[in-house]
Amino acid sequence: MADPKSDYTEIIVIRHGETEWNADGRIQGQLDVDLNDVGMQQAAAVAARLSKEPKISAVYSSDLKRAFVTAEIIAQCCGLLVPVKDPDLRGRHMGDLHGIVFNEAAKLKPEAHKAFVSLKRDEEIPGGGESLNQFYDRCTSALQRIAKKHRGERVVLVTHGATVEQLHRRGSSNGTSSGTVLNTSVNVFHLSEEDEWNIISWGDVSHLDGVDNGQQFKA
Repeated sequence: MADPKSDYTEIIVIRHGETEWNADGRIQGQLDVDLNDVGMQQAAAVAARLSKEPKISAVYSSDLKRAFVTAEIIAQCCGLLVPVKDPDLRGRHMGDLHGIVFNEAAKLKPEAHKAFVSLKRDEEIPGGGESLNQFYDRCTSALQRIAKKHRGERVVLVTHGATVEQLHRRGSSNGTSSGTVLNTSVNVFHLSEEDEWNIISWGDVSHLDGVDNGQQFKA
């Protein structure tokens, strides 16, 4: 990673470590689920990697435990204070799908499942869930806000797989989703003073050599 210049912020976006619900394919959304043993190992591995990188000015995190504990381990390893909690970095609110095993969702919550798999970005998930547009606006605005506060610096942000996908959509040249986002993958953005986004690197899990690289289910 190059040293940030004064006209942009480098933001290292990381998905939290694995949870038992990731392993089970259970939809977490905004429910508060702990890291499992694999997730703790992943967090330690990404923290060790980041501690060898150039100076990190701050660590931000979703306020949910799986992200915040990952962020705490990173901050401690990098010699920083407690991470800054930001609820806008949570994953998508999944409404009636919260806590459901994804493979059973179509049977147990058909209307919510239909809304979730819909290509309509303005369709909300029944039970108080967010539409894709609402979710996108929330997390991309949070990243821009953090970037403006730390212009010319390098910061780490720990969040959720679905959130990382929306950030990729904003940063990619063709507005596409990123596909699979692995636990503790490292994804680097540069945000300029003019709110231009550039994706510098994506999906790096080289720090997980010898460590289980986790489950792919993002919600």
